[in-house]
Amino acid sequence: MRFKSIIHIVVFVAVILFHSIIAAEPQHGLSTFGDLKYPADFNNFAYVRPNAPKGGEVRLADYGSFDNLNPFILKGIKLRGLGARAMLLPFESLMVTAEDEPDSVYGLVAKSAEVSIDGSRVQFYLRPEARWHDGRPITATDVTYSFQILKAKGRPFFKLSYRDILSARALDTDIVQFDFVPGAGRGLPRIVAGMPIISMSYFKENNFDRTTLVPPLGSGPYKVSQVDPGRALVYKRVQDYWGSMLPVNRGRYNFDVVRFDFYRDRSVAFEAFKSGDFDFHEEFMSKNWATGYDFPAVKDGRILRTTVPDESPSGTQAFFINSRKEKFSDRRVRKALGYAFDFEWTNKNLFYGLYRRTSSMFENSDLRARGVPEGAELELINVYRSAVPVEVVTEEYQPPTTDGSGDIRSHLLSARKLLEEAGWRVIGGRLINDSGQQMEIEFLSDVPAFERIIGPFVRNLERLGIAARIRNVDSSQYTNRVQNYDFDIITARFVLPRTPGAEQHSFWGSAGAELPGGLNYAGVKDPVIDSLIEKLGDAQNRAELKPVIGAMDRVLMWGHYTIPQWFKASHFIAYWDKFGRPYVKPKYSLSFLDTWWVDSEKQMVLDAALKEPN
Repeated sequence: MRFKSIIHIVVFVAVILFHSIIAAEPQHGLSTFGDLKYPADFNNFAYVRPNAPKGGEVRLADYGSFDNLNPFILKGIKLRGLGARAMLLPFESLMVTAEDEPDSVYGLVAKSAEVSIDGSRVQFYLRPEARWHDGRPITATDVTYSFQILKAKGRPFFKLSYRDILSARALDTDIVQFDFVPGAGRGLPRIVAGMPIISMSYFKENNFDRTTLVPPLGSGPYKVSQVDPGRALVYKRVQDYWGSMLPVNRGRYNFDVVRFDFYRDRSVAFEAFKSGDFDFHEEFMSKNWATGYDFPAVKDGRILRTTVPDESPSGTQAFFINSRKEKFSDRRVRKALGYAFDFEWTNKNLFYGLYRRTSSMFENSDLRARGVPEGAELELINVYRSAVPVEVVTEEYQPPTTDGSGDIRSHLLSARKLLEEAGWRVIGGRLINDSGQQMEIEFLSDVPAFERIIGPFVRNLERLGIAARIRNVDSSQYTNRVQNYDFDIITARFVLPRTPGAEQHSFWGSAGAELPGGLNYAGVKDPVIDSLIEKLGDAQNRAELKPVIGAMDRVLMWGHYTIPQWFKASHFIAYWDKFGRPYVKPKYSLSFLDTWWVDSEKQMVLDAALKEPN
């Protein structure tokens, strides 16, 4: 009898343990490390004005044109900057990011989520009131379809980010479950929560993977109301939007109309801004910010200028070197090219000293590598010691620095020595390889204003015997060439997540290096990086995440896949004085489109001033 009792107890405990593995309590939000700022009964995010007035129109600018309103596929020309964010306004996700926390998301289409204790699966419970714009409910089948179609036919980013998600299953009309590869990262539930949801019924009748100027069916706070390629794209707020009073949306999406007008380039657009043709402008040209705002509307206060602190990770902005090409396959060659870029001269003479040099792939983040590796980070790097450059262990990465005078003779001598070690030599003023071929480098760009920055770099490369040139092309040709990795060097910027995870495969993983349309522009194929990306998911907290990111940062930077450019931990913004905005700015976002509003009294004063004769 005693033996049977013991058996019963063991079985009972086993059952309890089994259920504890596959089930947990539903939560109103998710965080990679379980830390949520907002309780289940929160009313609104702290960085909104919950009773902000609705109404008015905001006019914005974009460049060139567009030919595709489906933001989830690679094909076509889409909007950029604020326009890229606006393209997502008609679409919802299961949960929405809190912009004042490192990695938390809270219920949107899903009212709650339940992650198994072993992390092998997550279930989402959908809100019954969630609706498409045509009035039909959003179902679990829509969610599973979204996962399947995005992974199969969406942008390469989706395929790589979802690689460790085994399946999505509709358990009921309002319950969906995602199953993960055993041992996959802790961050996968949060990644799934941010997945855009698209309508299965709509795309059963319309090809998902073709460009379209017919707005796809959405479920978000805005929908497209006017499409005029090359001229305008207009979004109108959905008056009966089902989610308007949810805690995650209260005080957000206050503009009735969001309008984008299209201009040939930035200089033409800036003149239109000065004339009052659009309302809000984020300045990315330091020269313009320093010297271009001495005009009447700024002087009399109709246009306001401000520098807004930015605590979000700046990621990296750099010249990306296409290491797929034989001439750039040697790390010494890539390192040599970095000696020819004189950032200090550029910052002093072209940027008015407004920028700082980038020296990390995770710039402006608490996770970036600092100093020489030690402690847990050094232990981790030692695992790969024989497969990484010796500098990874012995030095802190810093790009070459100059005194800003323009005299970089010593740097060019260092570059020449590295090139000689890599098998290149100068004969008759030309840098040639063993086959007698001169090294040629083309800088591909679709921003003519960048010529003033690349030009001095080109001249320094020519002093090394390199035939360097700048090739400016239109945005469609640029997009096509970059997607097919048909370039030598491009300028790109990645704003990486606050808590990096599986999405890093898209930026640096070997699997994405040859995938057309991917984000691994430099063509990084390094087993060490692949292994470190996998380890990101093993971290139980940010303290454990930091050494993994630090190690990955060092291996990437000492691999010299890029020539670091610059960053600033702030936004330069200028806007016509017609807006209200919350007193509190979210820590990690400017949050213009979703938290500002049109102040009707300011609008009246401004309209009256604009009508007055100059």
